[in-house]
Amino acid sequence: MAGIATIASATREKLERARAAAARLAQLSTEQKNHLLLQMADAIEAQTALILAANEEDIARAHFSGALRDRLLLTPERMKEIAVAVREVSALPDPVGEVIEQWERPNGLHIRKVRVPLGVVGIVYESRPNVTADAAALAFKSGNAVVLRGGKEAVLSNRALAETLASVAGVPSGAIELLDSSTRDTVQELITARGLVDVVIPRGGAALISHVIENATVPVIETGAGNCHIFVDESADLDMASRIVLNAKTQRPSVCNAAEKLLVHASVASVFIPRIVRELTNAGVEVRGDDATLRLAPEVKPASEEDWSEEYLRLCMAIRIVAGVEHAIEHINRYSTKHSEAIITANEDHARSFLRLVDSAAVYWNASTRFTDGAQFGFGAEMGVSTQKLHCRGPFALRELTSSKYQIIGNGQTRD
Repeated sequence: MAGIATIASATREKLERARAAAARLAQLSTEQKNHLLLQMADAIEAQTALILAANEEDIARAHFSGALRDRLLLTPERMKEIAVAVREVSALPDPVGEVIEQWERPNGLHIRKVRVPLGVVGIVYESRPNVTADAAALAFKSGNAVVLRGGKEAVLSNRALAETLASVAGVPSGAIELLDSSTRDTVQELITARGLVDVVIPRGGAALISHVIENATVPVIETGAGNCHIFVDESADLDMASRIVLNAKTQRPSVCNAAEKLLVHASVASVFIPRIVRELTNAGVEVRGDDATLRLAPEVKPASEEDWSEEYLRLCMAIRIVAGVEHAIEHINRYSTKHSEAIITANEDHARSFLRLVDSAAVYWNASTRFTDGAQFGFGAEMGVSTQKLHCRGPFALRELTSSKYQIIGNGQTRD
């Protein structure tokens, strides 16, 4: 509780409201939560013009371009997607109260393990205002209060979204709280508020995530950067490989599940590399490569050692030629951020080795890495993609926002 003494009064008030709200949220039935979530989705649609106007001000003030602007930008289509995601969350099974397992002891005690809310969930994030709605909806459905600390570049967008959601009649006061983003102090206050906050989730760039992990006294669920790889094996259908590489790199390059590195089996490199370099270049991608790649495609820029570890988050991709699936796995496990990797192959043995031995949260066979996403996995939305191994890994949503407790039912048993 020592950290609470250093929290500013404005932040403390919001955290205490969230703590009180968490107790009330835990009492809501599934039907009540679903009804309020549907009203939240309706409210988002009704306030779209107001939210977009706020976002326009954020865009004008931030002076962002490229991937950074894309992360901040809201459009009418994206607003519809946000509302749809909230409705999808309302339609998902409620994890709270689910009996995970149960058994009876020889002495007659009946023991069951059930899901319960975490309590107060804090999330620290950058740029993307859609996270405000996704986090609020997922926390609400799983019976948690949420404390949001977005980036200063999205302050007006986040405020408009949070106020729209929190103002729905029937939503407990404090269930959705937004902290001041004009000062870095609120990040430190949130991540050290032991006793008021049960878990913190950082979502953003490597610097933000590292800061939270290194400074938090509240437990952290770590989301990770996405230095994602695609390996084109010797038996790959090269037409399929081209489609997947282009989709994974160019469909939305500013997100963490976009592919950043391409590994190509040496036996198909002379055919595939000139082709894919041409296709990537035509799509506006800056291509870098190792020495072997440069010999096949002299127009490619040389890749440095730092390239293999970098998450570009833009239209840039580095290519390396490898001797086989073992070399590809070794490279990925050395340089990846353990987010999402893919193999393109017709060889089932190679595919199964890749799926088993690549140490990442999501591993694909003949599919784009762009599917590592809560909505694409059927979760409605996500709090982020966890690259850690404790509690949850991969896109995490409702079930991962719960803990568990044991309920023990007896008929007068005492212990000898």
